[in-house]
Amino acid sequence: MMSYKKNIFRVLSGAALTVTAILSIGCLATHGPSMGLLSVPIPVSPYYQTKAEDDFWVKERYSRVPILGPVVAGGPQKALDPPSHDEVMRAFLKAHPLKTGIPFLYDIQRNDVRIVIDKIADYMDPPRFYPLVGPAQLHHAHYKCTLHYAEIIYVGWPVPHTLVNEEAVEVLYIDHNHLHMVGNVDSGPGSPY
Repeated sequence: MMSYKKNIFRVLSGAALTVTAILSIGCLATHGPSMGLLSVPIPVSPYYQTKAEDDFWVKERYSRVPILGPVVAGGPQKALDPPSHDEVMRAFLKAHPLKTGIPFLYDIQRNDVRIVIDKIADYMDPPRFYPLVGPAQLHHAHYKCTLHYAEIIYVGWPVPHTLVNEEAVEVLYIDHNHLHMVGNVDSGPGSPY
């Protein structure tokens, strides 16, 4: 009779240890509030992460108008920042996206891209008051960006053929505008202006 009770005690204590071990493992442990079905991970396509990162990159680099210090007498009054090749390619792909289809049936490639950037205008508006900025001058810089590339179109059905345009040219106009503060500027403590 005594060994029967020992066996039952061993089985129950082993079962209790097993249940405790399983419930204390990483994902099954519940510490803090539970979100119910919302706590189950849902797979998300990497497309959305890449799109969010690209949108932030464009906003951070190209969508904002910077406010620079005042233009000093005798100092340079020309724009110092032509468009980067990244900015030109993003503008080009936004205006003319690649219409890729099914591989080996229809595909477009753009190879050997050369970018030529020419400044066509650089001028400043007279000072005026801008809300949330104060008195400032708007500095305009207009650029003509010419892209030379080879465009290859592969068509695989119904008759397989390749269309090659070795001298494809696209012209984009990109404007860079920024503000210069005007007058006795006090930007706060420690400001160089």
